[in-house]
Amino acid sequence: MLVEQRHELLLRELRVNGAVRVAELAARFEVSAGTIRRDLAELAESGQLTKVRGGAILPGARTEPADIRLEYGAEQGTNRSGQPDQLGAVADGADEGQADRTIGLLVPSATYYYPSVVAGVRTVANRRHARIVIGLTDYDRPRDIQQIDELSASGASGLLIASTGGHYLPQATLDHLRATGLPFVLLERQPEDPYEHCEFVISDHRMGAFTAMRRLRQLGHRSIALYLNRTPTAPLIREGYEHAVESLGLDRRAPVLEGGGSLPSYQTGAKPYDPFIDQLLATGTRAALVHSDYDAIELLQRLRARGLHTPEDMALIAYDDEIASLAEVPLTAVTPAKHQLGVVAAQLLLDRMDAPAAAGPPATRHVVLHPRLTIRDSCGTGGADSP
Repeated sequence: MLVEQRHELLLRELRVNGAVRVAELAARFEVSAGTIRRDLAELAESGQLTKVRGGAILPGARTEPADIRLEYGAEQGTNRSGQPDQLGAVADGADEGQADRTIGLLVPSATYYYPSVVAGVRTVANRRHARIVIGLTDYDRPRDIQQIDELSASGASGLLIASTGGHYLPQATLDHLRATGLPFVLLERQPEDPYEHCEFVISDHRMGAFTAMRRLRQLGHRSIALYLNRTPTAPLIREGYEHAVESLGLDRRAPVLEGGGSLPSYQTGAKPYDPFIDQLLATGTRAALVHSDYDAIELLQRLRARGLHTPEDMALIAYDDEIASLAEVPLTAVTPAKHQLGVVAAQLLLDRMDAPAAAGPPATRHVVLHPRLTIRDSCGTGGADSP
């Protein structure tokens, strides 16, 4: 990971949680504690954070633990990366006396994609005086059921759930959620059965992929490849890609490669970047949609090492837009509305929690947010964002 990329992820987590700790960051980013301390020193020198004993807080915040607002239960375990499995956070401006409701929030990553979602939840919790308790699970070691039980036992009044599996929530997990007796809303997940009465907020990743493909087609590319990481988003991206190939009349022989791995553990295991580039060159393909940002940045560097330039020799569009702007050639990227997703989901949940009992529960709502295409340099043109 480049220094600039690590700094961006570090600052994202700081903005979400209000505080970061050296030992946890070192474990998550797979670097030494000394490297993290140097990162914090550089960011403190530029005024982007304030160093404290063992970590850092937001600029201007006081250093008392109550103001850091990041509490780890003494009885909580740790996950595979050494992170606490669960943390509690009181939304800014909502102290323990004000927070009369508690949102239990389950997310599979504290460092990739979901920090922006969590920030959206915090925005609403702050405004509506709710407390947040966050449970962390792991793509490589799912603990969804256990974490749901722990969030319920922690006193949560309602649940926001992003499970570690695929986009479609297994029926067994849905049944377990209902058995808690708590109101809940799914994040980036929906039931397997489309007729289930269950509230969810999702990004339309099929449309996100189609929008990227249409942009590349407008730029003259008839053969467009696809590189996928193994995440819950990947099958939806592939569906959008395949629909674009069909409806836009694109070459079906373009390479499609599933690179394996899962985020945020993208650094583990060898990735088939060079074989993918070989396939691009062998088929005359000069454009690719790449999920995720990390893989797009790595491909960009591998292409340069082989004397190929972006976008002149190979146009790239990344998917997720977490760190795409930090690439040596800033990457055009599909940008899901992650912060807005957290905002809408928290609003739905609190509306349901606050509904007067006499009026009955509100109507079940399904919300689909469309990603946008953020245009930068890597696909060969500049301009404004595309809807």
